[in-house]
Amino acid sequence: MQILFYFFIFFYFVCVYNIFLLPLHPILQTTLYNPIVYSVLCKQINTLNNTIMAKVYQANEIKNVAMLGGSGSGKTTLMESMLFECGVIKRRGSIEQQSTVCDYFPVEKEYGYSVFSTVCNIEFEGKKLNIIDCAGSDDFCGGTVAALQMCGSALVVLSANGGVEVGTQNNFRLVEKAHKPLAFVINKCDHQDADFDRTFNQLKENFGNKCTLIQFPVNAGAGFNAVIDVLKGKMLVWKLEGGAPEFKDIPAEYAERVDEMRSQLSEAAAEADETLLDKFLGEGLTDEEIMQGLKSVYADGSMYPVLCCSGLKDMGIRRLMDFLNGMAPSPEQFSYPTVDGKQISPDPKAPTSLYVFKTSVEPHIGEVNYFRVMQGTVHNGDDLLNMERGSKERISQLYSVAGSIRTAVDELAAGDIGATVKLKDTRTGNTLNAKECDNQYAPIQYPQPRYRRAIKPVTESDAEKLAALLTRMHEEDPTWIVEQSKELRQMIVSGQGEFHLRTLKWRLENNDKMPVEFLEPKIPYRETITKAARADYRHKKQSGGAGQFGEVHLIVEPYEDGMPVKETYKFGNQEYKISVKDQQEINLEWGGKLIIINSIVGGAIDARFIPAIVKGIMDRMEQGPLTGSYARDVRVIIYDGKMHPVDSNEISFRLAGRNAFAQAFKEANPKVLEPVYDLEVFVPSEIMGDVMSDINGRRGMVMGMETEKSFTRLKAQVPLKELASYSTTLSSLTGGRATFTMAFNSYQLVPADVQEKLLAAYAATQSEEE
Repeated sequence: MQILFYFFIFFYFVCVYNIFLLPLHPILQTTLYNPIVYSVLCKQINTLNNTIMAKVYQANEIKNVAMLGGSGSGKTTLMESMLFECGVIKRRGSIEQQSTVCDYFPVEKEYGYSVFSTVCNIEFEGKKLNIIDCAGSDDFCGGTVAALQMCGSALVVLSANGGVEVGTQNNFRLVEKAHKPLAFVINKCDHQDADFDRTFNQLKENFGNKCTLIQFPVNAGAGFNAVIDVLKGKMLVWKLEGGAPEFKDIPAEYAERVDEMRSQLSEAAAEADETLLDKFLGEGLTDEEIMQGLKSVYADGSMYPVLCCSGLKDMGIRRLMDFLNGMAPSPEQFSYPTVDGKQISPDPKAPTSLYVFKTSVEPHIGEVNYFRVMQGTVHNGDDLLNMERGSKERISQLYSVAGSIRTAVDELAAGDIGATVKLKDTRTGNTLNAKECDNQYAPIQYPQPRYRRAIKPVTESDAEKLAALLTRMHEEDPTWIVEQSKELRQMIVSGQGEFHLRTLKWRLENNDKMPVEFLEPKIPYRETITKAARADYRHKKQSGGAGQFGEVHLIVEPYEDGMPVKETYKFGNQEYKISVKDQQEINLEWGGKLIIINSIVGGAIDARFIPAIVKGIMDRMEQGPLTGSYARDVRVIIYDGKMHPVDSNEISFRLAGRNAFAQAFKEANPKVLEPVYDLEVFVPSEIMGDVMSDINGRRGMVMGMETEKSFTRLKAQVPLKELASYSTTLSSLTGGRATFTMAFNSYQLVPADVQEKLLAAYAATQSEEE
């Protein structure tokens, strides 16, 4: 088809040249061979060719694959070879030369490995592979989570020299949680320290007998150039430059091993359904039936196929793409849930519906929105409605993307992945629909942050600009969480680890020229009381005209849900009888409750002044007397007071209520509460003791343990104060082999010695302010 197209263009220009342009030959020659004009003309011809020749792939012709792997496994180099083999690039780049298609952001070139997930569309043997190359570090797992939600299967890359590493284990858990079909590819079989058999045995030890070889290298190591392919029944041999292999018969010394492996594959395939099982027990399965059965057991997660290759030398890459084409499930095999419980299948004739799963801000372009077509077909010029924000968007530019390479297309059908630019009001997680469609898809569930720091600009006047930049960066990576804490008077940024936040800082300072500094974040302590107390306060002010007068008598006590109000309270030698006239329950925005009991008898305080008293109490609840932190879980009984027929007003009773509450709070044995978090650590069992000792040293309490193969899942409760740099310490203790999650549990009393230090620190800050 492409040859005919170029022949037509050539014939057309020959005719035009001979009939019309021959007399102008000297002028044309001078113009066309001008370097600038020639370059522009070539770009226009390439764009025209891409647009005219672009095929619209249907769901059954598409494979969406998330490519995962730990740092150093060689994913980016492997992706370069795929792009090269499919003609997307003419020359393979390298990480050392900072010339790869996937790692094109400045921060990735600076660090030498991936920071963001990268979408790569490639066409191979009539199919379209949408491969999302995910960052290797667990600090950037947000992109991996999003990729797994958008893709139908996962390919986990590990190196033949490194074996199963922490990154392999982390990614396996993410794939398992996403319930996606999984295949492994052992890369770097050409490395001088490659040990394929050891690496495969590690796979089986860690992930079970589901790991099934369908290939193995003949000569892993520096001289690697051949693979035995059990499914093909051939030996694949490459020349020095890699690329397309030569298929040869399997050498006799490997015949017995291949027969045994093929028998195991046939047995696995037979388990797919009863018909295949009957044939297996009878005359045996044909090659086509083996493939049919393996495709089923792979899709339902009963088998993890294992392949091998060298991304650096471009050996085994074609076979890997051939495997994905044949075995990976297509979008048509899945449906996607909406927030109202509907299941959406990729019907190209249905009303258009897109889900935006990634946003990046790129130099000279601005925001690029990456989406999956959930149903229907999207065209250039389509007007769509943003379901979350209620705004209209026009798709003015539509692209098929391979890393930094964007190819303009006219349309993309259901199941496909593409990108667009210049949307006005669309963010990651938004749904874009045609007017006759009301689908809205559930947002991606990103992992909770594990590392937090206060951040501020070096120049104080840049605070507003910094907030805007952080908001934009959150759109690119939703696992960067930004909070402007009114309580702590700090801007808090949270992420997945120290390196994650260090990357954010690098981008702010180098890309946006915004110098910033990280600080230890303050802890959102709370204050409460532990016994009942009584106080009264009279506010009286006379200034020549109408004065101010208000007197409030109240009782405070600690509150728990369902706790009854006592009929009598005794302080000293005096008893106070309580009659509940009215009760108000206030759910505090910072957690806990404030209960107000109106027990005033005889009209000592008019009912219209009660709201003012409550406001005064709330004033002090927002700034506790011990550390200035929010107070919570208090019941206040207003039982008496006095008012003046002329001088009493709302401000008087607000001040009286505020001061009476402050006095009673101080007499009620107040205590400081600290936030305590549930900590779950997934750690290799042989180093669990070191992790437990560290948790104990952080005032933590181990709540339980569960064993999973060679790992232990350790559950504990630890104060937030002690978790400030936990991700860094855990990585150091375990060599990066452990991971953890943390989630808020409750507020608990701090130990007495800790409270003394907090009170002293608060008193010192108050003295400085005075």
